[in-house]
Amino acid sequence: YQGLWYAVAKKDPVGLFLRDNIVANFVLEDGTMTASAEGRVIILNNWELCAKMFATFEETADPAKFNMNMLLTLSYPPFGSQVDPHWVIDTDYDNYAVHYSCREVDYDGTCLDGYSFIFTRHPSGLRSEDQRIVTQKKQDLCLLGKFRRVEHNGYCMAQDETM
Repeated sequence: YQGLWYAVAKKDPVGLFLRDNIVANFVLEDGTMTASAEGRVIILNNWELCAKMFATFEETADPAKFNMNMLLTLSYPPFGSQVDPHWVIDTDYDNYAVHYSCREVDYDGTCLDGYSFIFTRHPSGLRSEDQRIVTQKKQDLCLLGKFRRVEHNGYCMAQDETM
């Protein structure tokens, strides 16, 4: 699962969240998985910038579920942190991955506020053979039609070069 992943679609939670140009890099070192990610956000209705995140992961009893401890930095010092339970719904490790996270659980055990990403290893998007699988997983999650495309136009790379 290590390496670079490009978000190609996402279902947003309530509140501030990455909009586009989302790239994540997963690293396994000394038995510990970490990830760094960045993407464009808009705050205060019109201020665009690239947010950088760093995450560590805690294993759970379910091998497909992990807790992600995420630190969001819009600048220094860090903006905030949170712990989200995450599930890797499906992946072939080499081409696509479907992630899901529930930030807030309702009294009946259903998810009140959550988000989901569709990742690919390919900057140009999902391969045609993966699209059918990913569409079925969206339907399995009752999220078909809830995703929006994630654009990659180089915004964050351009921001990194100017700093």
